[in-house]
Amino acid sequence: MALVESLLGQITLTTLVDIGLTALLIYWLFSLIQGTRAVRLLIGVAVLLLVYALAQIFDLRLLSQILQTGAVVGIFALVVIFQPELRRALERIGSVGSLAWLVSPGEQRTAERVASAISVAAARLAAQKMGALIVIARETGLDEFAETGVPLDAELSADLLCTIFFPRSPLHDGAVIVQGDRIAAAGATLPLAETTVQSERIGTRHRAALGITEQTDAVVVVVSEETGRVSLVERARIVRNLDERQLAGALVALLRPGGGRGSGILTEGARSVAAVPGRLQAIPRMPSRGRPPSGDSASGAAASGDEQAAGAGAGGGPT
Repeated sequence: MALVESLLGQITLTTLVDIGLTALLIYWLFSLIQGTRAVRLLIGVAVLLLVYALAQIFDLRLLSQILQTGAVVGIFALVVIFQPELRRALERIGSVGSLAWLVSPGEQRTAERVASAISVAAARLAAQKMGALIVIARETGLDEFAETGVPLDAELSADLLCTIFFPRSPLHDGAVIVQGDRIAAAGATLPLAETTVQSERIGTRHRAALGITEQTDAVVVVVSEETGRVSLVERARIVRNLDERQLAGALVALLRPGGGRGSGILTEGARSVAAVPGRLQAIPRMPSRGRPPSGDSASGAAASGDEQAAGAGAGGGPT
């Protein structure tokens, strides 16, 4: 009884605050790497630490010395390996001090106009099974990716988007970069994600969408040329099979001032569709095996490929 009273006497308000903040930090770190290949890498690090602990317990000096020597190099290797996750973490920390929530209601109206134009265009393109890849910038600049395409600086409209992604258009085979309510560039090249999916293989457009959302806070709308399905990608997570109304609602939630800062699409952009069975799919990411699907280019995101239909054979590629 005296021991319990002694322990309770050491618990102060400062201790509780310290424990709470530490728990929040650990939770935030785990939410940051959830669904990424960093999870498997952390498991590998944990296994090595366990082996080192066992080597110390059983006095395996040679093995302990090897692991200690490797740990010095491993620290620098982890910085390189976790570069995308570290970059994303720093961007999220930097966005905490943003004053976007203080902007005028005009920003909300801009988000609604952008969402309306893109959702209408996506519905038209999906009805005709015309592939599309639309990247919408938020706080992270996309100038380096826009420079890989053809600069337009044109007013965003559904008609213009449909014209760009018309199959015989010179700019249809690439991504459209939207900044604010204007189309900054078309035919842009995006980085491809090193992604494999257990149940299906994804095409180049979806890999490009995952790749750009791994590195930035952009929101990407993908229209599959093969299936005509519309997908929304944010923070390397995909919401599939959206209709025009659902897509517009999710885009408004993500693009409004201060939107999409928490857990990403899981909490901000897809509340209206998350309850629908089969809508929400978090893509598990692990190092890709073998060669990428046919249609992938070495330079990145030429969007000639699309989402592979479910149940297709392992030898098939996107069309």
